[in-house]
Amino acid sequence: DYWLGKTIGRGASGRVKLGIHRRTGELVAVKMIARSQLVSSSSTSRSVQRELAVLQLLYHPNLVELRQVLQDTFYVYFVMEYVQGGELFQVLSDRGRLPETEVRALFSQLMTGLSWCHSHHICHRDLKPENILLDKDKKNIKIADFGMSSIISPGDLLRTSCGSPHYASPEIIKGTPYDGRATDIWSTGVILYVLLTGHLPFDDPNMGRLLSKIKTGRYRRLPKYLSDEARDLLQRLLVVDPKERMTVS
Repeated sequence: DYWLGKTIGRGASGRVKLGIHRRTGELVAVKMIARSQLVSSSSTSRSVQRELAVLQLLYHPNLVELRQVLQDTFYVYFVMEYVQGGELFQVLSDRGRLPETEVRALFSQLMTGLSWCHSHHICHRDLKPENILLDKDKKNIKIADFGMSSIISPGDLLRTSCGSPHYASPEIIKGTPYDGRATDIWSTGVILYVLLTGHLPFDDPNMGRLLSKIKTGRYRRLPKYLSDEARDLLQRLLVVDPKERMTVS
C-alpha cells in the first residue's frame, strides 16, 4: 500500500520512515518493528503490544493518530499520521528560547493532550521535546512516541524506570514506586523551563551530581525576564513531592 522513503525517526523498538500511499500520495509516518526482535526479546514484545494498545485508544487533536497496522514476513508496521513540522527539539536547537506568548500556546496544547491521556488512564512516561511534533506552521503540537506509555488503573503505582534522565522525575530517579501521571507532570515542567529559557533546569556533566539535583529539585535560578505567571507555573510543576505537584485534572 505504501512506498517507504527516508528514515525520519528512531524509537526503542524500531525505525520510523516516511511513507507515501501508492494510490493517493498521502504522506504517513511508518514505524517498522522487526519480527525477529519480537521473537527474540519478550520485553520488546510486551512493550510493542502495550504501545499498540495505547495507540489504538488515542483520539485527540494533540495526540498522534494511528491509521492502521500492517505486517509482512519480516516486519510489523504501525502506519501513523505524518506531522510535517518535525520535532519541538529541532525548533529549540534552531531558535533557542521561545517568546512567552508562543510558549503559552504550545504548552497549553501539550497539557490539553496530556489531560486527555490521564483522563483515559494513559501515562506517557517519556515526555521530552524529541517526542513532541509540530505541524508545518509550527503552531500546533502532537504528542508522539508512546513506546514507554502505560495504561493504569486509579491508585496504581508503577515501578519501571524509564524516560530520559534530564526529564525524569525525582521519584523515578530514587527508584520508588510512582504515579505515572505525576511523573508526566514533572516532565512537562522541565519542558516548560526549556521552552522559556533555552536551558535545561537540571544539568551537570557528572551523572551522579545531575541525579542529585533532580532528587532534591535544585533547578537553575529562574531568569529575571520571566513573567510572574510563568514563574508560578514552573514552581507548581517542579515540586519534588508528587502529592504536592500540580495535576491536569
